[in-house]
Amino acid sequence: MSTERRQARERALGLLYEAETKSQSPAALVAEQVLEPDPFTTDVVTGVESEGEEIDALITRFATNWPLSRMPALDRTLLRMGVYELTHRPDVPTGVVLSEIVDLASEYSTDDSGPFVNGVLAAIAAEVRTDGDPHPRSAAG
Repeated sequence: MSTERRQARERALGLLYEAETKSQSPAALVAEQVLEPDPFTTDVVTGVESEGEEIDALITRFATNWPLSRMPALDRTLLRMGVYELTHRPDVPTGVVLSEIVDLASEYSTDDSGPFVNGVLAAIAAEVRTDGDPHPRSAAG
């Protein structure tokens, strides 16, 4: 596990969470940063924003009986990050996405968040990525 990528994901989580709590555009928040975020951080943050409709549709479909509005904000943000990586970052292996996002959920959210996030992301990964292949399929189906 790359420490740099882990730090980039943590910063992306912080920026996306801050943007949501302030009802601000994630891209605008990135632009306001005194220290420019790592390129991976910027890609995840702006990608979650630009692909938000597609991402939220997948989460809603696979998180049965859990509307986005009922999820803890951190879980919702982590799921969005994970789905973005699964659908738009073919350079990141599926196992890495799941492991990293679940670790962040376990560290920063509730006791139940790790298993919940893992279940939703694993189901989405099974649909959008081919078995063992880090290249995503079309998220549309």
